[in-house]
Amino acid sequence: MHISPAELEARLRLHCLPELGPRRFRRLLEAFGSASVALSAPAAAWRSLGLPAACAEVRRSEDIRERATAALRWLEQEGQSLLMWEDADYPALLAELSDAPPLLFVAGARGALERPQLAMVGSRRASRPGLDTAASFARSLAGGGFVITSGLALGIDGAAHQGALDAGGATVAVLGTGLQRIYPQRHAGLAERIVANGGALVSEMPLDCPPQASNFPRRNRIISGLSLGVLVVEASPSSGSLITARLAAEQGREVYAIPGSIHHPGARGCHQLIREGATLVESVDDILQALRGWQAVAPAVVAEQIDHPLLTQLRAAPQTSEGLAQACGLELSATLIALTELELEGLVACEAGRWVHRAP
Repeated sequence: MHISPAELEARLRLHCLPELGPRRFRRLLEAFGSASVALSAPAAAWRSLGLPAACAEVRRSEDIRERATAALRWLEQEGQSLLMWEDADYPALLAELSDAPPLLFVAGARGALERPQLAMVGSRRASRPGLDTAASFARSLAGGGFVITSGLALGIDGAAHQGALDAGGATVAVLGTGLQRIYPQRHAGLAERIVANGGALVSEMPLDCPPQASNFPRRNRIISGLSLGVLVVEASPSSGSLITARLAAEQGREVYAIPGSIHHPGARGCHQLIREGATLVESVDDILQALRGWQAVAPAVVAEQIDHPLLTQLRAAPQTSEGLAQACGLELSATLIALTELELEGLVACEAGRWVHRAP
């Protein structure tokens, strides 16, 4: 949908107002017909809609004007855009939410938001096995056609983004800050790689919004809202990842959880989700079966698995790790990594010290 420059500037001004969330934003547009009219309406009209006094008081301030002008300048730069409710390419799944963001700032390929997405979330203080599992699943799913969506946080989020990039796939990072305030700063380089490799950074927050604790749960509803399902890799019962999973369930999305050791605190959140009805995931195939309606995705994953040289050897006979490395001309370390990935995908198993093939 095309809107006038004046209306765009007015929407950006509304978007900067304190305490004006998606529902109140929608209420204003429905009541006045446009953001331009809403900005010029008397304060009494705003109060009659139940809007906070702070909104009406600062809407015409110079600070709000300057922030909107800065956003317009940001949008003039290549690869930076804004998605609005009425746009034809506004993500269809996200649009279903009653509190869908009225404005979404996007850095990178906004087309990535139209492709089938799977969210991956988990602990910021993940274990090494948890990080490896997240990266492995992300590689396989991205290689099969899914866009991997997460929150750019340390831990599982970062491993999921990186795994998708390693597979040459696209990944979307939904931020709880403005796109000019990348957080955590340690992931600034990762954010650049996401954009450079055909993915996108997304935020509903004003561009200059700093990290605020209250914004991250809001961010989580976008992660789940964009996605067909949410995979929780490792999380404690108090983790924000469980908020994302429960939002996903409320939104009608699939929820998956990878179990772990009963002695590992990071597994308890996943076990809790499984008790509450989440799908227990041991391999990528568990996810593909649950999403079997997306037939265009699954064959690419299966084809990639079947052609693996390690599987060719194991179809002939069970072998040790060392035997497989020698037969395939690989380093032992590379062989062990590949076997772990194939085991996570349910295609091989280690029995009595030897690897055996499992038919998909």
